[in-house]
Amino acid sequence: QGQLVESGGGSVQAGGSLRLSCAASEYTYSRYCMGWFRQAPGKEREGVATIDNDGNTNYANSVKGRFTISQDTAKNTLYLQMNSLKSEDTAMYYCAAVSRGCYSDQPDYNYWGQGTQVTVSS
Repeated sequence: QGQLVESGGGSVQAGGSLRLSCAASEYTYSRYCMGWFRQAPGKEREGVATIDNDGNTNYANSVKGRFTISQDTAKNTLYLQMNSLKSEDTAMYYCAAVSRGCYSDQPDYNYWGQGTQVTVSS
């Protein structure tokens, strides 16, 4: 219960694409809002996208139209498809889960993954 494991990070040139995955336990996935966050060197961690149990999504303005959050309920897996990547997308990306709902603040998130690095070169 509560374990989140990210994968799919790597290095890509600007304009390229990556897909991140986050594997969660069935208990966590079925009861929590799931989200992606990122933290660039020297910056605070920021929200990227969230998705609730009904499939409703929300995105940061900086990634709207380029990133897509989705879920495979059969596999208990969360995804983040990242297209048209920019150098400013370079960061450690984290998957997280919160029981209070998708409008919760970061401190309210119950579980966090270990992170996966995304590096975009220009």
